[in-house]
Amino acid sequence: MNWQGKRVLVTGAGGFIGSHLTERLVAEGADVRALVHYNALGSRGWLNESTVTDQVDVVAGDIADCESVRSAMKDREVAFHLAALIAIPYSYQAPRSYVRTNVEGTLNVMQAARELGVERVAHTSTSEVYGTAQRVPIDEEHPLQGQSPYSASKIGADKIAEAFYRSFDVPVVTVRPFNTYGPRQSARAVVPTVITQALACEKLRLGNLHPTRDLNFVADTVEGFLQLAACDNAVGEVVNIGTGKEISIGELVRTILDILGRDVPVEVEQQRLRPEQSEVDRLCASNEKLKGLTGWEPRCTLREGLEKTIQWIEKNIERYRPGSYTV
Repeated sequence: MNWQGKRVLVTGAGGFIGSHLTERLVAEGADVRALVHYNALGSRGWLNESTVTDQVDVVAGDIADCESVRSAMKDREVAFHLAALIAIPYSYQAPRSYVRTNVEGTLNVMQAARELGVERVAHTSTSEVYGTAQRVPIDEEHPLQGQSPYSASKIGADKIAEAFYRSFDVPVVTVRPFNTYGPRQSARAVVPTVITQALACEKLRLGNLHPTRDLNFVADTVEGFLQLAACDNAVGEVVNIGTGKEISIGELVRTILDILGRDVPVEVEQQRLRPEQSEVDRLCASNEKLKGLTGWEPRCTLREGLEKTIQWIEKNIERYRPGSYTV
């Protein structure tokens, strides 16, 4: 797809991945509308500080409000749906809000896309829908397991997208990223949690060190989104974005400390542990489907990506509260 002049909507555009995607689309020449979550402070999230904000039509609304979504979707040709509640620990406390935002919000996106005749929708899933790997690498046929209220809500959202493709021919591709990391990510995620503590604390307070994750640098995830949205053969499909390599949280810690040249003790903190049956012990993507459809390959190695992320966090450490547990 030639993005030059393409009329695009990005929901969740003020977030971590959404802001990077928005900037990339602007760089590709797209006409971008960014839906950000309405708040009393008028914050546009990471778009507040982006160099491309004045080139984007930023609108505030609520993904769970169908009128907000329909208004934002009007006259758009392509929609990237990234708006979601994503923090797993908070989903234990407020599961209904996850259903409202993630399931009903996706319903609103699909309904608006159907009514307005949008040419392509890229709906964002998550590797958490697989739960603990029953086989590795995890392909798109792997069973879905709701091991947290968050993952259950995303399974529901994915099935809404599937239903609108099968029932109403809405041209949707479900993009399923594994663990994306990079600049701007909040301390709700493990990579910035480790980096901020390693930079500022005398010991690291973490949860379970044994689970493995497939970590993908944000620029590679964004590239996957663009390629899948442009791929006609991806319509109606669910497609993983992942490196096909896994690393344990413990090994990730050692890698980050090695890059920083630090030796910091690690303490497992009880409040950071997931309930036993909710912990996802192993995630490792099969990316063969994505490669076959688009030729996508990850360009950034884990160490390169961690170095870039560390450099950004060092310059922005005041945005974090190292050592504090962010739910």
